[in-house]
Amino acid sequence: MIGQVIFAVLLIGAIFLFYKNARKIYRNIQLGKPLDRTDRPAERFKTMLLVAFGQKKMFKRPIPALLHLFVYVGFVIINIEMLEIVIDGLFGSHRVFSFLGGFYDFLIYSFEILAFLVLLGCVIFAIRRNVIKVKRLNQAELNNWPKTDANLILTAEILLMAAFLTMNAADFKLQSLGAEHYHAVGSFPISQYIAQWLPESINSLIFIERFCWWFHIVGVLAFLNYLVISKHLHILLAFPNTYFSNLNPKGEFSNMASVTEEVKVMLDPSLPPPTGEPSRFGVKDVQDLNWKNLLDAYTCTECGRCTSACPANITGKLLSPRKIMMDTRDRVSEVGKNIDKNGSFQDDGKSLLDTYITREEIWACTSCNACVEQCPVNINPLEIIIGLRQYAVMEESQAPASINNMLSNLENNGAPWKYSQADRANWTNQ
Repeated sequence: MIGQVIFAVLLIGAIFLFYKNARKIYRNIQLGKPLDRTDRPAERFKTMLLVAFGQKKMFKRPIPALLHLFVYVGFVIINIEMLEIVIDGLFGSHRVFSFLGGFYDFLIYSFEILAFLVLLGCVIFAIRRNVIKVKRLNQAELNNWPKTDANLILTAEILLMAAFLTMNAADFKLQSLGAEHYHAVGSFPISQYIAQWLPESINSLIFIERFCWWFHIVGVLAFLNYLVISKHLHILLAFPNTYFSNLNPKGEFSNMASVTEEVKVMLDPSLPPPTGEPSRFGVKDVQDLNWKNLLDAYTCTECGRCTSACPANITGKLLSPRKIMMDTRDRVSEVGKNIDKNGSFQDDGKSLLDTYITREEIWACTSCNACVEQCPVNINPLEIIIGLRQYAVMEESQAPASINNMLSNLENNGAPWKYSQADRANWTNQ
């Protein structure tokens, strides 16, 4: 009975803590400006199924995609067993679904195969990250906590799967020894081989089985709450993030509403002037972004596919689209803590531009959309970069000399070049 009470307290506490932290993330995302992404629901649902559930874009790189599929499918399906563990923990039963007979045997068989594949996938991922040192997984923005975060998750998943298989191995051996309450049920294609390394003592086996059972359930509850402070939040957010993707062509930019209003008044003086407080042109801080940009930041997997495809980064420039998303997430988290501490946001003298993201980074971007195309969960770093550029140009009149020259030429000559409009076509005579 004491075990059941402890289990209930742990379960309720973990769910409450997750809910509390998840609400803060939701609040932080809502700090962004409004954006309507409710149109074309059928197309959005299809995008979510293909990209988030089906992992369509992952398979541009087949080997890591296959390994990720092992981990993704295995970890999700194995946790279906959590329902049985929760019931057993609350009511003191053991393998409560064993009455399903042959179907239960099939489930346990499948869970074990998948657990082994998850274990294998995580080990290979750890080797690629720490031994082979794949370039995109070992760049400057991943130093310190991001690298530790990734390794902690891989270690946790390896330990959880090892505990699951060891628990089953002890259970299998207890069944074969005829121990009380351990009736013959299930099919154990992997753990039956682990069982031969376990002791023959029934008491020792029960201790191992119970220890691994508790380790697995406490580990899963801890993992649930670790999600909200790690890059693995994408496990949950990939689905809404892909559903609310920008379905317009990638090269299409939206007009700024504040600019459109001003232009309309200039063209037609009979129109009333814009009402309300003048809005900021572009993006200086995270509050100037829309909520989808902030959802993007929290969904970032830090996989680096965007950065490895970025032509600016490839040529040695400072820009890393992955860092843009990580910086945005760090800044919005900092703003959220500011609100928690003060009740409302108090100016801290910091901003996304300059404090987190440098001018050199935003002007290195070629706006080619390679990062957007490569992202496996449809994140759009380019929208943030363009917003920061708009602020620098329209609010501060600060831009590199080459950009200022281009803008002057556009204003005076109707083209980016220094030639007059009468001479614009001369190159065709060469």
